[in-house]
Amino acid sequence: MDEFSVSSREEDGQEFLKCARSEKLPTSDHLRRSVLSGSISELSQIVHNLGIKDKKVLLDHLAKVADQDNDKFLSKIKSRLDRVGMELPTIEIRYEHLNVEAEATVGSKSLPTFTNFTLGIFMGRMTLLLGPPSSGKTTLLLALAGRLDPNLKVSGRVTYNGHDMHEFIPQKTSAYVSQHDVHMGELTVRETLAFAARVQGVGSLQDMLEELSRREEAASIIPDPDIDDFMKASATEGLASIVVTDYVLKILGLEGCADTLVGNEMIRGISGGQKKRVTTGEILVGPVRAMFMDEISTGLDSSTTFQIVNSLKHQNHILNRTTIISLLQPAPETYDLFDDIILLSDGQIAYQGPCENVLEFFEHMGFKCPDRKGVADYLQEVTSKKDQKQYWARRDHAYRFITTKEFAEAFKSFHIGRKIGDELSIPYDRSKSHPTALATKKYGIGNKELLKANFAREFLLMKRNSFVYIFKLTQILIMALLTMTVFFRTRMHRNTIQDGWIFMGALFFTLITIMFKGMSEIPMTIAKLPVFYKQRNMFFYPPWIYSIPPWILKIPITFLEVGIWVSLTYYDVGFDPNFGRLIRFYVLLVAINQMASALFRFIAATGRNMIVANTFGSFVLLSIFALGGFILSPDYIKKWWKWAYWVSPMMYGQNAIVINEFLAHSWSHVTSLLLLQ
Repeated sequence: MDEFSVSSREEDGQEFLKCARSEKLPTSDHLRRSVLSGSISELSQIVHNLGIKDKKVLLDHLAKVADQDNDKFLSKIKSRLDRVGMELPTIEIRYEHLNVEAEATVGSKSLPTFTNFTLGIFMGRMTLLLGPPSSGKTTLLLALAGRLDPNLKVSGRVTYNGHDMHEFIPQKTSAYVSQHDVHMGELTVRETLAFAARVQGVGSLQDMLEELSRREEAASIIPDPDIDDFMKASATEGLASIVVTDYVLKILGLEGCADTLVGNEMIRGISGGQKKRVTTGEILVGPVRAMFMDEISTGLDSSTTFQIVNSLKHQNHILNRTTIISLLQPAPETYDLFDDIILLSDGQIAYQGPCENVLEFFEHMGFKCPDRKGVADYLQEVTSKKDQKQYWARRDHAYRFITTKEFAEAFKSFHIGRKIGDELSIPYDRSKSHPTALATKKYGIGNKELLKANFAREFLLMKRNSFVYIFKLTQILIMALLTMTVFFRTRMHRNTIQDGWIFMGALFFTLITIMFKGMSEIPMTIAKLPVFYKQRNMFFYPPWIYSIPPWILKIPITFLEVGIWVSLTYYDVGFDPNFGRLIRFYVLLVAINQMASALFRFIAATGRNMIVANTFGSFVLLSIFALGGFILSPDYIKKWWKWAYWVSPMMYGQNAIVINEFLAHSWSHVTSLLLLQ
């Protein structure tokens, strides 16, 4: 049976919607009503409370077999919009005389490299970016996405719907999918995509659905309940695991490993090809209208690449998205899915236009593709100095090597090149740009929701790394037991200056023990930095929101660690028995531990890799210890190093716990100890 035919469920849904409209429910109530019938769910329920089984039933109705039903599903969404005369936002991307220049130092000379992209225009089509390695594919994609390194010299112009890059937020309007797969290894595939969907928000889907509902009500149109359910669920902001995540898992073929850890060098997880699909899925769950995808086929077999590109093609053609995909050696069946092609070589565009005209252009230049030769392979070889000669077809003319620059110049006079030039000569009419096509907000959801999402992810990561915290608690327990035997109270007296120095040693040992508990922050922070930089550059969240959850959530662990240390060592060593001073001692150690954790996180963020962080961290720690006032007395620190004594956080922590101890009543009879203050 066709899953998209009108069923009894659809008829029941239509009756429900008719009743709802007859009661004149507000539009916001319509958007939170779902039609799910059968043994699993009642007729109507709140979309916010959709369970796992309900979502599975809904997705099975929409696209039970992803390869076969996805096209029908997207067509139904488009048909629903067309019936009421609504248009989806589209983006036309133009670049004119785009030139990117960088300087690479080789030996004692500077080698200037130029990447010259002359003219181009894209809108609502899927374009293949083809070229050999180091031809400039990544540079072009980054330039179009507005994410080039600011140190590069860029000239020319890139516009979205006639708007320059500074007039909107390109990072939220378009998405650059890197060829590097960077993910949190401790999260599952589903959790990774759900987090990406949550922080990117729903864009303008909520507003679009409200307008759609109003127009359908005015025209007395009853929507397909399955499509209505999906659109309502995907437009409901704040869901931890929204339906669109499960939909993307299905179309990318990740359902079988959805609850498997992504994995990393230390954790066994999914395969490299599956990680590549997760990287693509992080973007598909968001509301962007333009995608620039860099070498997404790395690690994938040809059939999987075909499946992913085919899904993207359906979304482009039906939902009017703009996508440029860079592939190194696409299979013939994958190549046939694309509408347009950009052929890059030596940093210049040899051809840009419809795929069906590319062979015509090179035949015009004197080169012919053999019948059994793949078009993609032929195009990469015909611009190569080593392979070009074999395709020369003009036997009555002597062959000579034709450079990419000559191809680029000839393309301008080719009818496709002239057509592109004519289109670019007419400025884009800004009045035709959909109000929601270009993003003007930096982040997809509010700061409060971003904090909630980051707190939830950080708590989950802490649970997955629970062994680290259990080991730290065990470690401090063992160290406390050793301290109890070394500084035993029966041998700790308060009669002479020498007794005071022994207590100073015990306090100093306590200080460095608590401080070094924060060293585990270095490897844990460095491991997450690549994901942070990627998501920060994609405007998933601001840096300050990312940094707050690790600090807040680890405070209870600090309380527990310091509590174990103080409860075992304070009275056993023989510190002042006053309860108030014990509480102050405990609070001071908590503050010292928090200071140390922040310091080590700063070292990790500054170093960015373990070698640099350990080298830089060792220098910082030695400086702090040497100039903290215990190992080297302040009186012996040279004047030009005095500033280091005052900026050393260890000095303040040490002085605080020393004052807390030696100003106690139990030391009042030793007047000579006042010299230590």
